[in-house]
This record gives sequence, structure tokens and C-alpha cells, in this order.
Amino acid sequence: MKKIIPSLLLAALTACGQSEAPQKAADSETNIPTVEELTANSERLKELRQQCKTDRSKLGDVLCNRVAEATRKRFYGDGETPYTPPKESPKF
Repeated sequence: MKKIIPSLLLAALTACGQSEAPQKAADSETNIPTVEELTANSERLKELRQQCKTDRSKLGDVLCNRVAEATRKRFYGDGETPYTPPKESPKF
């Protein structure tokens, strides 16, 4: 019994081969604009943001993730802006 379980596990693992889907996804990524391209083109970014909201499954996760990252970069900038507190503290 102890010899059967490892051999079944080995057979199950060897039967699982790598699928073809990752290769197809890598090929389709060449047509997807980069984050920098999307950041530079605000009209295209706005259009793609709307499309990702309404039909993410059609556009794909890779493109919508890049759109989200470009939106974040446009909003936050380069992230190098230091925090400057107000000169007077707020009065409540």
C-alpha cells in the first residue's frame, strides 16, 4: 500500500502537463499598450477605464490591470512629493 500511493501521485503529476494558455497570453501581450503609453495618452486611458468597468472579461485582466496602474500613476505622480503639513493646526 505504501508503494502504491507514491506511484499514483507520480502518475498524476506526470499526466498534468503545461497548458498552451500561457503562451497565447504572452503573444497577446505584445499588442497591449504599456503603462507609460497609457499614462501619456489621457483620452485613451479614459476610454479604456470605462470599457474595463463595463466589460472587463472582453478586454482581459492584463490590459485592465495596466489601465489601473496608469490611472494610479497619473493620480499619485511619481510618489516623490513630500508631505507638507499645514502651518496652523486645525481647530475643531
